[in-house]
Amino acid sequence: MDTGSRRILLVEDDLKLAALVREFLEGAGFQVDIEPRGDMAAQRIVVENPDMVVLDLMLPGMDGLSVCRQVRPRYRNPILMLTALGDEVDEVVGLEVGADDYLVKPVRPRVLLARIHSLLRRVGGVAGDADGGAQVLRVDDLVLDGARRSVTRDEVEIELTTTEFDLLWYLASRAGQVVTRESLYIDLRGGEWDGLDRSIDIAVARLRRKLGDDGKHPQIVKSVRGAGYLLAGRS
Repeated sequence: MDTGSRRILLVEDDLKLAALVREFLEGAGFQVDIEPRGDMAAQRIVVENPDMVVLDLMLPGMDGLSVCRQVRPRYRNPILMLTALGDEVDEVVGLEVGADDYLVKPVRPRVLLARIHSLLRRVGGVAGDADGGAQVLRVDDLVLDGARRSVTRDEVEIELTTTEFDLLWYLASRAGQVVTRESLYIDLRGGEWDGLDRSIDIAVARLRRKLGDDGKHPQIVKSVRGAGYLLAGRS
């Protein structure tokens, strides 16, 4: 993957750790800027529009969850959140406010690099699209533009995060078919489902809200008990 033009904003107040991570990522070909304060990061993310944000949870000025919540309506590139060891609540809330993925600290450098490559690869192409070319998918009143990574419903554009768009594209390209959680984890997150990770379920819930689908009785993104999900369109 060509990373020469890819710029990452690393939001981390442990400057020694941040310097080590920057050195490692720059060795892999990325441009890395460091921001130690959450409140300043929220401003920089919107103004500078980096290709990706690696966001620690505990920050001075503004915590990572608040940063993510504040910038998400105006920032569409991936956000990878770093959470404390074993704090499942923070992981779940982070995904609910718009993070695309999360890693538990202490983070192994090669795992971090793999997650970064995976998220940026998804932005560069379309998840689940072998050709990676521009395509348009239509399912009832939903129109997905793979080149622009945009979604409209009834000609009104819907703002989606990287994960939400990739999830919807994956389902739309298999509209009318049941898609298992296992296949979603393998193709969208690059790993097998451990039976406990709720990130896909949380992304589905967010996607339903943005599509105006009823969370209790969904008619667009339907749950198939014991199997997975199905994009049915509007009944």
